[in-house]
Amino acid sequence: MALIRYQAPELAPWEAADRWSNLRNDLNSFFELPFWSSFGRGGQLFTGWSPALDLYQNNDNVVAVIELPGMRKEEIEISLHDGTLTISGERKRESGSNGDNAERTERYVGAFRRSIALPTQVDANKVSATYRDGILTVTLPKAEEVKPKQIQVS
Repeated sequence: MALIRYQAPELAPWEAADRWSNLRNDLNSFFELPFWSSFGRGGQLFTGWSPALDLYQNNDNVVAVIELPGMRKEEIEISLHDGTLTISGERKRESGSNGDNAERTERYVGAFRRSIALPTQVDANKVSATYRDGILTVTLPKAEEVKPKQIQVS
């Protein structure tokens, strides 16, 4: 997928600049070819795998939602240190039935470690985590000193 910057009709670029834009789009589509995407996945030796993570916040909590399909909750480690949430673990390769050799494998396996800096201070003593249907949800209550306060006018 290539992102294209919106251009208002009255600010249309010159024809020469439009050619550069077309060239950029062609190069972007070249790197989206299956050869390159499978090459990147094959190079897990250097990159490993990293589960998808969403981070939300409201007035009371910061919530991290992490996709970890095919894992058991015992294989997941969660730590919080100096305002950084770290999720780590290892997904094992499942052996085929009757000693079958895999013809094609596309699922990531092996160790992973995902760290994210939290946008605000949290109360580490009240952190909770749930794991259901391959989705890990970590709820981090905000520290009382950073929560918005309602002040009454007298």
